[in-house]
Amino acid sequence: MSLRNIAIIAHVDHGKTTLVDQLFRQSGTFRDNQRVEERAMDSNDLEKERGITILAKPTSVEWEGTRINIVDTPGHADFGGEVERILSMVDGVILLVDSSEGAMPQTKFVTGKALKLGLRPIVVVNKIDRPDERIQEVLDEVFDLFVSLDATDEQLDFPVLYASGRNGYANENPDLREGTLTPLFQKIVEHVPPPALEVDAPFSFLVTLLDRDNFLGRILTGRVQSGTVKVNQPIHALDMDGKVIETGRASKIMTFQGLDRVPTDEASAGDIISIAGLTVATVSNTIADTSVTEAIQAQPIDPPTLSMRFSVNDSPMAGREGTKVTSRMIRDRLEREAESNVAIKVTESEDKDSFEVAGRGELQLGVLIETMRREGFELGISRPRVLYREDENGNRTEPYETVVIDVDDEHSGTVVEKMALRKGEMTDMRPSGGGKTRITFSAPSRGLIGYHGEFLSDTRGTGIMNRLFEKYGPYRGPIEGRKNGVLISNGNGEAVAYALGPLEERGILFVSPGEALYEGMIIGENAKPEDLEVNPMKSKQLTNFRSTGKDDAIRLTPPKIMTLEQAIAYIDDDEMVEVTPKNIRIRKALLDPHERKKASRKKEAA
Repeated sequence: MSLRNIAIIAHVDHGKTTLVDQLFRQSGTFRDNQRVEERAMDSNDLEKERGITILAKPTSVEWEGTRINIVDTPGHADFGGEVERILSMVDGVILLVDSSEGAMPQTKFVTGKALKLGLRPIVVVNKIDRPDERIQEVLDEVFDLFVSLDATDEQLDFPVLYASGRNGYANENPDLREGTLTPLFQKIVEHVPPPALEVDAPFSFLVTLLDRDNFLGRILTGRVQSGTVKVNQPIHALDMDGKVIETGRASKIMTFQGLDRVPTDEASAGDIISIAGLTVATVSNTIADTSVTEAIQAQPIDPPTLSMRFSVNDSPMAGREGTKVTSRMIRDRLEREAESNVAIKVTESEDKDSFEVAGRGELQLGVLIETMRREGFELGISRPRVLYREDENGNRTEPYETVVIDVDDEHSGTVVEKMALRKGEMTDMRPSGGGKTRITFSAPSRGLIGYHGEFLSDTRGTGIMNRLFEKYGPYRGPIEGRKNGVLISNGNGEAVAYALGPLEERGILFVSPGEALYEGMIIGENAKPEDLEVNPMKSKQLTNFRSTGKDDAIRLTPPKIMTLEQAIAYIDDDEMVEVTPKNIRIRKALLDPHERKKASRKKEAA
């Protein structure tokens, strides 16, 4: 059976996973009466809840005697590490572009990586049934993007299909609004070359994905680069320098069929497979026949730009809600994550109670924290900070991001003003139709931490912001942080409605009556710039006297409940987020008010 390996790449929300659903249906992977969830490839709970793809996953369909291995990739820039490493497994890419939004930042990032590897793209203009489609302009944008990324003449001569992934049709004619995905299958078979690899050479295989199974242990996924592997064949794992890490046997070999992994007896060059049987080998290691001594070179991965401190939860409520609370458990879990996720780096602090976790962005680290929280961990999380570097002359440099904002015309002035305060430089501004403007900025990552919530308020929830790492550039000087102070609880106990009533006049509350509080916990935002210590547990003095108006029911405004990402973006340098399986609380890093005063005096003296 002939073989094709492709990856589907696109910006977030342009319809990759939905298109894979239809490829499954029309290739006969699912039975006609089989009940299948929408976006079947998004199998992880967080992926289903958020409606985004987080992990790259291989699958395969068969069409008219050709086996097509497809890798579905994340569209969000924070998960770019997933995309970078899987591109070495494929021989071609389908670039999916929304017929209205056009080429977006993540499209540029992934396409650049694919073109550099010499892959020839098939461009699919998706969602052509949108009422605001602008197919021709979008195609021109894609062509300009390819030229700016130094595509070869061969890559610029790309085939184009016009499709609606949800409705399951693709055509070469942009005016047709019916049909099937047969033209797409044909294009894949005609345009993507079969793997040009040596079948007669000894077996070798580069690990690109790592998975765990309770029965099989580590499952290593990648593409067979050369030769053939059979079940129980002796194999060994080599690191990047060709040093043997471990030897073992290929106890199980699995290929992909639709959504399932299917055991097979042997696999040869070009197949995308999973191997079980090794206990130490990890991502970017080479698994090979014992006669092979040279490692396959893995693609270099862009470095992390942002870091957070994960520490043991030391609040007065520590250990009440989670089952995994010790630093040893946190260390083991973070090391496991760093093994399978090449875009994350973990370093242990000197006090052994906290860990510096560096990644690509707030969303990537937020997803890791949310996953750990659901597994029963309790953590203290610091404010994100950017990772600085030095250039050749010893000057400090910081990461910059390209920020593309789509916003209603009436809000564009506010957005430009706010981005200027955060040291963002406008590089492009153009109308994008339908009363909207597309504004592009080059801004330091530092200034964007915590801006998203404010941006949504400024644009009445209608603005869309997309960010992508651009470069390391000159340090732009201090950037003003949060303007408002916070309301801090001055004792331990339960919040009382009688005490919260008057505090509402001071600002916005984050807690409701009956909630357990402790000294140093942040219970709201002050309307003024300074922090204020308050008593939210004060109850009414009981007397024998009756008086009119004293017993009026207290009506409180519902508190502002923050999600994990909002809380992380909200906190200041001297604050932390306490994360447990049941609650997300915001607190001062130093709970004792005297300690806080001492620290602030030291800071002023410095």
